[in-house]
Amino acid sequence: MRFTWDGVRRCETLPYPPTQKGIKAASSLRDQVASLNKLGLLDQEKYAELFPGSQTVVGGKPTFGEYAQLWLDSREITQGTHNNYKSALNLYWVPRLAMVRIDLITTTVIRRIITETEWTSANVKRNAITRLSTILAAAMREGLLSKNPAEVIELPKRSRKEIDPFSLEEANAIIARLYEHPHWPSRIYAALFEFMFFTGLRLSEALAVRWEVIDQEKRTVHVRRTIALGEVEERTKTGRDRFVLLNERALRALQYAREYADRRKQGKGLAASTPYVFPPSKGSEYVKHTSDLHKQWVPVLNELGIRRRPPYNCRHTYATICLMSGLNPAFIAQQLGHSVQMLLSTYARWLNSSSDWSELEKLKIGIKSVSAENPAA
Repeated sequence: MRFTWDGVRRCETLPYPPTQKGIKAASSLRDQVASLNKLGLLDQEKYAELFPGSQTVVGGKPTFGEYAQLWLDSREITQGTHNNYKSALNLYWVPRLAMVRIDLITTTVIRRIITETEWTSANVKRNAITRLSTILAAAMREGLLSKNPAEVIELPKRSRKEIDPFSLEEANAIIARLYEHPHWPSRIYAALFEFMFFTGLRLSEALAVRWEVIDQEKRTVHVRRTIALGEVEERTKTGRDRFVLLNERALRALQYAREYADRRKQGKGLAASTPYVFPPSKGSEYVKHTSDLHKQWVPVLNELGIRRRPPYNCRHTYATICLMSGLNPAFIAQQLGHSVQMLLSTYARWLNSSSDWSELEKLKIGIKSVSAENPAA
């Protein structure tokens, strides 16, 4: 679009496709620009709103692209979180806001981008808006903005995936079949899954467990490491370490892992000796990606005719078995590394199921008293 503004000939590239609908949108925008220009209402802020990708509005303050990159580079965050921000920025915000001066970004501009974007899911949309708002909030605290224009944007409701645990019978069948694997090095995965089914550790946490954090006398494992992007990190997902009590099934898995480690030391592999409790069957110290577990997991479920669910559901299985066994929710939450509120909201159906009928029995008292006072005529 070519037009004169502020005494200078301007040329702006529009993001509309060369279709009838796109041409109509471009024509409507041109009429709006001409009208505002004629009335003297096309100021810097309005210009930025109409042409958020324009270099014309670049001024003394940093552009959004410059500030976002500087903010991201200065943050002490995990690589996974860094990648999450970078992905959201590059996919949704940088293409439209990179050259816009950060103080000229308005709520209307953000709404227009949101409206014109085809979101793959409500969670993706929520994540992208939250990332943008976090960056703009930081710019506001630094005095670059008078207010955060993304703060008033309505966030889509977070959609929760339905919890789908295995039954205790299914868990036992899976573990038993894995221990029957004809290739003995592969049986370490049986011990790994048994450990996860009966401790509730996340996959990334279980793979990072080392012998030094196992206390056989106190029957605890100190959960303090995680596997992320192929590397072992000295943290958990929540940033808080915890001690998890080991029941008999978890101890049995550790006993097998110890025997496995002794046998592995007698071999000639590149990683015959490793400090990790559940090393892969090949010559590595630890399993670097949780997705690698699917190679052992999926065939067993298919053989047993068990409906396919991801290995992460071992954690859900432990939580629901504990709840249905009547364990204290506060204890279960501590074992899982959850808050009690998170536990209750995530597993409410199983929390209630064990006591629903006993609660319903209380109604009989009321029914009897009413019947006694009002006998049938």
